[in-house]
Amino acid sequence: MKNTYKILWTPQAEEDLEGTINYLEENFSEKEIRRLLNELRKYLDAILENPLSFKLSEFRDVRKVTVLKYNTLYYQVVGENIEILSFFSNRQNPDKRHLISL
Repeated sequence: MKNTYKILWTPQAEEDLEGTINYLEENFSEKEIRRLLNELRKYLDAILENPLSFKLSEFRDVRKVTVLKYNTLYYQVVGENIEILSFFSNRQNPDKRHLISL
């Protein structure tokens, strides 16, 4: 059975991901960037396959998955859309998380 979900990134989540990639470019090798993107792709595929399979976060109706222990992807299912709300760097203060829906 083909999944009917579509992934949509909020501007905040796109900014978070870009910031993480910039950090890796400045401090690590291209290999680490590829590793992150490959892991992220695997998790996005898993979310598309079964969006409710990951843990609920402390935020209402928002799920989360940890990507390579240093980042947490926050998302919510809205109808047939999966909204990526944040790609949060776990090195930061948790109070800095911004989860704004589309």
